[in-house]
Amino acid sequence: MTSLELGFWSIGAVLLLIAVRIPIGVVLGGIAVLGISHLRDTNVALGLLKNTPFEFSANYSLSAIPMFLLMGSIAHHSGISQALFRAARLWFSGLPGGLAVATNLACAAFAAASGSSVATAAAMGRIAIPEMLKQGYEKGLATGVVASAGTLGSLIPPSILFVLYGIFAEVSIVKLLIAGVLPGLLTAAIYTVMIITRCKLNPKLAPPIDRAEIAKLKPERIRALWQVWPLVALIVGIIGGLYGGIVTPTEAGAAGAVLALIIAVFQGRMNVEVFRASIIEAISATARIFFVAVGAVMYTKFLSLTGLPGFMSSTIGTWALDPILLVLAASIIYVILGMFLDPLGLLLLTLPVLLPMFEGLGLDLVWFGVLVVKFLEIGLLTPPVGFNVYVIKSVVGDKIPLETIFRGVGWFLACEVIVVILLVAFPEISLYLPSTMN
Repeated sequence: MTSLELGFWSIGAVLLLIAVRIPIGVVLGGIAVLGISHLRDTNVALGLLKNTPFEFSANYSLSAIPMFLLMGSIAHHSGISQALFRAARLWFSGLPGGLAVATNLACAAFAAASGSSVATAAAMGRIAIPEMLKQGYEKGLATGVVASAGTLGSLIPPSILFVLYGIFAEVSIVKLLIAGVLPGLLTAAIYTVMIITRCKLNPKLAPPIDRAEIAKLKPERIRALWQVWPLVALIVGIIGGLYGGIVTPTEAGAAGAVLALIIAVFQGRMNVEVFRASIIEAISATARIFFVAVGAVMYTKFLSLTGLPGFMSSTIGTWALDPILLVLAASIIYVILGMFLDPLGLLLLTLPVLLPMFEGLGLDLVWFGVLVVKFLEIGLLTPPVGFNVYVIKSVVGDKIPLETIFRGVGWFLACEVIVVILLVAFPEISLYLPSTMN
């Protein structure tokens, strides 16, 4: 068997082992060790296994990940997510589908404090879904909006996926984070238009709130803003600091975690139990991410030895004269694999193969990074393994069938198609803000 054939067989083995639920970090690292043992010798493979964890985790840029995760954990456990939904509900409940619109916008705001799609969906699902069901909202809409808007956690900065993509692709993490701002806002805006339009055409989806009830809510709006404006100011400050080059992603994450803690303390939301739960959640999430990433680094080095990335790049270069064809091929790969694989594992599995192809055609890797994260978002919603859908299922229990949630998500997937078309047709949506940075 040639080294190139071994590379192709390894990809099939990875997909097969992941399909039978073996942890993806174990799969990637284990196949890398076996493959390098075959191509070189056992000592080289064991040396890789020994050195890679330290070499990877010693990367200073990666320290942004635990900081962003800690900021999100504090925001969640201190009840800030609940305050965000309450403020959005008070301000937008008068619109058709007002609670769904409020949920969508609250998810977008909380995404800018968590950096995680799953965390955003879980936090907002516990708060927003019971409220919408209480008001008589259609179950598919109530669950679908939380599952879908939760994916904004991967796109709106801070984003863990952007940090990892930037390290592997060797592009500016700051520019990637800033590049996700407009696409994230665009997605939230298109979701909002779709919700309002559907509920206007079919009021049964979301019974309108009585005008007298809306009038009663108005005096509470300012008080609700008082509960959330420090977090909003924090988010704007972090994004502004990154955009202006005042702080690095790591500094932004550290400052965000400290300020989220200060906000929780001054608002009386912090105690020993909340602080302990936030620390433990951030540590465990960081460990899971790093475990998968170390396995991916080892697998990347193995693929380089097989020559597979170079072969794929040269092969694509002979026929993909139009970059759109390459983007289309990548989208098909991500959508299909996204139906079965965890977003983090899918990102780290595909980058070693796809990045050389895009570099070979001279395409902008920041723009490609936004598209990749968008495709990973779509994978969080598509059956049979849409992770955000299963997160919502765990929140609602047996009250709502899984099929109902997937049906509700379908409308938001249609919106995602529109967003992807716009991002491909107008790369400036992703690249405008990064292009204005020093």
